[in-house]
Amino acid sequence: MDHSPVKPTAKGPAATFTGDVLVTPIAAPTGPSRLTAALVRFTPGARSNWHSHDVGQTLHGVEGSGFVGTRDGRVVRIRAGETVWTPPGEEHWHGAAQDTLMAHLALLDVNEDGSDPTRWLEPVTDEQYRAAHEGAEDAR
Repeated sequence: MDHSPVKPTAKGPAATFTGDVLVTPIAAPTGPSRLTAALVRFTPGARSNWHSHDVGQTLHGVEGSGFVGTRDGRVVRIRAGETVWTPPGEEHWHGAAQDTLMAHLALLDVNEDGSDPTRWLEPVTDEQYRAAHEGAEDAR
């Protein structure tokens, strides 16, 4: 067993996030596991850029309400207790609703060679973000 102290929270970089986003690391890969995990907190209106992950990503809502959107225009609402899986290579974004914060656990595996599995892309436009509020699906 390994018992780790709480790791420092850092502000998400402006190069990959719009608005204020705070990231607290939880787990780093420790062989043979390749899992990396973080608690990510989005202030109202904050969101990630478009991005994808080589081996997919699991997002588990822990507080508030937000969105996960994909390139095909599908947007799902994520709330505390709900989980969203984005498959390998699927371009997506996630963030808080305009009027509330959203926090989720972000879980993914690093690549087998240890390299970063995340491919960061362009920011989500204000128009795309506004459209998420109108067309989001609730969990079924």
